[in-house]
Amino acid sequence: MTFHTKDLSNSNFLITGGAGFIGSHISEYLLKHGAKKVRVLDNLANGFQSNLNVLKAWPAFEFIEGDIRNLDICQQACEGIDYVSHQAALGSVPRSIREPVYFNEVNVGGFINVLTAAVDNKVKQFVYASSSSVYGDEPTLPKKEERVGKCLSPYAATKKTNELYAQVFADVYGIKLMGFRYFNIFGPRQDPDGAYAAVIPLFVKSIMKQIPAYINGDGGQTRDFTFVDNAVQVNIKGMLTDDAEALNKVYNVAVGENFTVNYLYQHCCEYLKSDFPATYREPRAGDIRDSLADISLAKKLLDYQPTKKFEDGLIETIEFFKKKYS
Repeated sequence: MTFHTKDLSNSNFLITGGAGFIGSHISEYLLKHGAKKVRVLDNLANGFQSNLNVLKAWPAFEFIEGDIRNLDICQQACEGIDYVSHQAALGSVPRSIREPVYFNEVNVGGFINVLTAAVDNKVKQFVYASSSSVYGDEPTLPKKEERVGKCLSPYAATKKTNELYAQVFADVYGIKLMGFRYFNIFGPRQDPDGAYAAVIPLFVKSIMKQIPAYINGDGGQTRDFTFVDNAVQVNIKGMLTDDAEALNKVYNVAVGENFTVNYLYQHCCEYLKSDFPATYREPRAGDIRDSLADISLAKKLLDYQPTKKFEDGLIETIEFFKKKYS
């Protein structure tokens, strides 16, 4: 599916965190559609060589192994670049509660480095990953961009700080940018391993391998599960839009539908033809109870239209992991 109308053959793109889950999908889209250059900056702390191997098939691909905490590396990465999609960050609410200093260094300090390098190198347009976690304790559903609550974790605070810095950089330095509040992005290539793995690959792996599948709390919490193609779409449209009204804003990136974690687990079991029971445990600190996005702003200003709903995306994701674990 094509999310753009412009010719990309004269444009150079930088994807920070491009060896990671969302970043590798954005990079792959640009390479498939004939971008002149797609440069990935990644320190491989959360990214994977296997994702880079997918991208190496195209001659337009370039890789810089480096850390966004290093300003010189960011300057090097932004040299000759027209558009930046900044995906490099540390995720995970529980991990941020354990390691707040590290999260601030990467998610805030690194963000400022990439922004500064983009300004210095006269990048045309800059988009970045924010998070639905910035809504914090604001209880109203669906979530609307202008209505945020108190942050519930260091991770949420870093993403809120990104949005504040982005606004300042737009006002002070004139850079054209926009942020995307992702709502539970999932899909192929998401990491199922490690202590902070995302819920969908974790469920699929647990059911297939018959190892404990943990549900935090009662499983009645809801999420606006969003297939990764939808995140790719909004990044492409955001980088390439000519609409001045669309710039210097933050947008919800979701489907506008929510499902309980119990429903998700049941669907995974049904598709995998398994009756493996989930194991319930205490709720996690810092987690939001319910999540549902209003996506009307992105629809209006970026012509964002979710192309794949939860169930279809889940089937594609499960198929990917079935091949991985079979």
